[in-house]
Amino acid sequence: MTEVPSINPRTGETVEIVARETTTAEVDRLCAAALTAAEPLEALGRDGRAALLSALADALEQARDRIVAVADRETGLGATRLNGELTRTTYQLRLFAEVLTDGGYLEAAVDHAGDTPMGPRPDLRRMLVPIGPVAVFGASNFPLAFSVPGGDTASALAVGCPVVVKAHGSHPATSQLVFDVLVEAARKAGAPDGALGIVHGQQAGADLVAHPAIRAVGFTGSTGGARALVAIIEKRPDPIPFYGELSSLNPVVVTPAAAADRAARIGADLAGSFTLGSGQFCTKPGLAFVPAGPDGDALVEAAREAIAATEPMIMLNEGIANSYQRGTAALSNTPGLSLAASAADTPISKPPSAPGSAGSALSSAPDAASATMPTPQNGFRGAPLLLTATADDLPREATEECFGPVAVIARYTDEGDLFAALATLPSSLTATVQRGPGETALPAEITRRLRSQVGRIIYDGYPTGVAVSWAQHHGGPWPATNTQHTSVGTSAIRRFLRPVTWQNAPADLLPAELRDDYDNIPRRVDGRFQPVP
Repeated sequence: MTEVPSINPRTGETVEIVARETTTAEVDRLCAAALTAAEPLEALGRDGRAALLSALADALEQARDRIVAVADRETGLGATRLNGELTRTTYQLRLFAEVLTDGGYLEAAVDHAGDTPMGPRPDLRRMLVPIGPVAVFGASNFPLAFSVPGGDTASALAVGCPVVVKAHGSHPATSQLVFDVLVEAARKAGAPDGALGIVHGQQAGADLVAHPAIRAVGFTGSTGGARALVAIIEKRPDPIPFYGELSSLNPVVVTPAAAADRAARIGADLAGSFTLGSGQFCTKPGLAFVPAGPDGDALVEAAREAIAATEPMIMLNEGIANSYQRGTAALSNTPGLSLAASAADTPISKPPSAPGSAGSALSSAPDAASATMPTPQNGFRGAPLLLTATADDLPREATEECFGPVAVIARYTDEGDLFAALATLPSSLTATVQRGPGETALPAEITRRLRSQVGRIIYDGYPTGVAVSWAQHHGGPWPATNTQHTSVGTSAIRRFLRPVTWQNAPADLLPAELRDDYDNIPRRVDGRFQPVP
């Protein structure tokens, strides 16, 4: 069996061997245990699972120092960022506990038997139930909030679905440590054995999505990795839902009024946004439209100065660093794109040859941590880069995501120029509009044109940072995701639920939430919404 190393991205050195890759037989055992755990996990009820989620959050808090130290060593993200991410993660767990207590997520509806214009209607009662064991693929760039203890895991456990996590190769020690903390806390909270499982290794991930016990997949990663997993799912005798958060450009539009009002601030803030976390955010703004003219010039100059003052940044793993090097070198040599600024003392080279095939589409994803670059003494680093173009001659390459601290500023001359360029963009998780004081007309038209292409529209801010809340939506049309659902916020639980209707069922066979005398959750009864008294 292949060893699973923990690598320090600051040095490129292997620090420890965390585990051995999970075998097909071990995956089968874990999935069987998850299937066995499904019924008793659901039987804990909403109150029991709410208590479970709170216990998991408490356990993570108690292990905070250990978790942050290991995660920092494995990701190079820094203690400040990781402490904030852990706080987000525990808040997320507790918020889903509140969702369970509220109960509205069940979408409970009761239609009593009676006459209708179509004739007699039977007694019908409907609510959402857990779909079954879920496979969750941890992300490279968020070792906590989108990994073992993250939103996919929290939302699945909340509704009563056992979870088997595929640990990401960028942070296997963090994943294993957090898993151990969660399993111990889950047992103390009364969760059944098998409610949580973990696997390591590429083949284990493939075996996981192919296993008949798994009823849905949550994935955050590259489009290539997603396609490989979907291909496996399509070969199953019973294809299952795949919820993927994939690739996103996240365009920013700066109106002329906004540039006239605060060009220098927008330029500096834009640079800060696309280099945040070394640009390794799914919401990184990769393309900004800025008006031509002196105000736009001042904005570009402020962004240029900010980037020129940076240094090469730590990347999450070798594969991402290699992919970023290839991508930025290709962009720098693309006709129609001009270099505006790069990190101090950073030469821009021609695109290096791509590494040889790693053996499957699963390993070709940019976050696969499998490419080779002989620079372990320097670790894995990427130099921030700012490029410029004109909106009326925007190269296709500028509209594709390049994961890392790089962005393109496209200059437009008028609204027609801007709108024509916007029409060529792929769909994204977000779009951002920077407005002038009190400006509404042009922002309204930009919003109308972009609404069908994104899942979230930001005004006078930046897309990096996704609040966990009831109203959040983190998704978008393909290639941002392959689903209409969100992976962040309380609605994320809808992915792991399915509706069931009970027709003419006797009261003692109904779930408590569908009985006539139950009033602890909001329901719709005979077409009328009934809040909790």
